[in-house]
Amino acid sequence: MGSTPAPGDTKDTGPRGNWSWLRVTGSVGPLGIATAVLWLSIIVLLPLAALTVASFDEGWSGFWNAVTAPAALDSLRITVLVSVVVAVINVVMGTLIAWVLVRDDFPGKGIVNGLIDLPFALPTIVASIVLLSLYGPQSPIDIHLNATQPGLIVALAFVTLPFVVRSVQPVLIEADREVEQAALSLGADNWTTFRRIVLPTLGPAIISGGGLAFARAIGEYGSVVLIGGAIPRETEMASQYIQKQIEIDRPLNAAAVSVALLAISFASLLVLRLLAERSVRKEQESR
Repeated sequence: MGSTPAPGDTKDTGPRGNWSWLRVTGSVGPLGIATAVLWLSIIVLLPLAALTVASFDEGWSGFWNAVTAPAALDSLRITVLVSVVVAVINVVMGTLIAWVLVRDDFPGKGIVNGLIDLPFALPTIVASIVLLSLYGPQSPIDIHLNATQPGLIVALAFVTLPFVVRSVQPVLIEADREVEQAALSLGADNWTTFRRIVLPTLGPAIISGGGLAFARAIGEYGSVVLIGGAIPRETEMASQYIQKQIEIDRPLNAAAVSVALLAISFASLLVLRLLAERSVRKEQESR
């Protein structure tokens, strides 16, 4: 006679017991973790490590001299300055556009919503050509931004706008509008309602989108290569400086400035992530 399992015995002796390892548990297991780590190492970590090693071929002094060269410092300064301006502009305009797409209805809304993702799909060099034809020397609207920092700002704003819109839009969709209506019914004006209720909810998404826009602008090349003009110490972005160093066979200089850009991007994203997490905690504590 077969034995009856004890009440606390969870051992599966049926036909399906041999397939218990296929059950969905929410965890990928050691094999999945190993695969993810291996792929991340091949695609991200190893190239970054190789770049860092190349930048220190002549030791710390060679790296420092390459990064602190006047032309390199100027390109880094212009890159950071323009990227900050672009991130701030897109935080404001991207949040406004996301608000309009979520809260308002108008003819062609679906088309506008689809156009937001166009910079993701459009080759950035095409964007540079389009902007050059519109704002270049032969501008049909008589606005000449070629080889100017405002031209860089316009080009980078074009390619980084979707990061803010697509970060804020889902949060707006899920936001509880009843709280806003309650505040309005209690006498709060629109600005107070937005500042005290809506903005704290959107804060982490706005910070995240702005950080992504900043990081993308720092490393952008294609959209600024034509309209920027790459004038040294005026409109030359760090990516263009790196490309120039490779052309004149100075790989150490190119690698050193690349590592500097990497460090700036990583530090900015880390700080913004910490700010976003702090904002989330404050919002949860206030509830």
